[in-house]
Amino acid sequence: MSGFLKSSIGRKYAMALSAFFLMFFLLQHLAINMLSVFSADAFNEASHFMGTFWAVQYILQPILIFGVLFHFIMGFILEIKNRSARVIKYAKNNGGANSSWMSRNMIYSGLAILAFMGLHFYDFWFPEINIKYIQGDMSGLLADGEGYRYFEELQHKFVNPLRVGLYVLSFVFLSLHLMHGFASAFQSSGVSSMRKEKLQTIGKAYAILIPLGFVIVALYHYFNH
Repeated sequence: MSGFLKSSIGRKYAMALSAFFLMFFLLQHLAINMLSVFSADAFNEASHFMGTFWAVQYILQPILIFGVLFHFIMGFILEIKNRSARVIKYAKNNGGANSSWMSRNMIYSGLAILAFMGLHFYDFWFPEINIKYIQGDMSGLLADGEGYRYFEELQHKFVNPLRVGLYVLSFVFLSLHLMHGFASAFQSSGVSSMRKEKLQTIGKAYAILIPLGFVIVALYHYFNH
């Protein structure tokens, strides 16, 4: 495995696999969050299931954390390798003409997303870990015991306009990152160039609709808390 990751092709392939996994997670995460727009009860039930089911907590959650860390670390490694390779320049090579602005600046959108994840973990993941595993409360109930707490906690996080603005801005960076990352992941995994145009179309739709969905959730709760 270490030998595989030492090769340029191996690193790109591993990066693509982690990207597929995270893009699937985004779909699942958005699906649950969108429930909060239509039904508080449905959102509470789904959140409680995801937050207490043993397979999610002890298998899928560690895999997700590993996938996120692996994707970012591998992204930084690839960026360093690419920058080192650019030291050798050719007179007829114009990087700006041969690649998009987004493809040349994936590291910056990635750093913005990483900063957002720090905020997101602070808002949601760390409090969940504290309540469930430090305080030992796996009930998911409000302090008064009148129903689940998840919907109320979600709305509370989107009261502050500054926090909402940071979330919206972060999803703009996510969209920019996905604009290049979606099609790039398929190309790195060996999808033929003949399908490049179709993948770019699907990738643009994904890169716009998924972040837009998260923005809608944030704005909905800000205006309806």
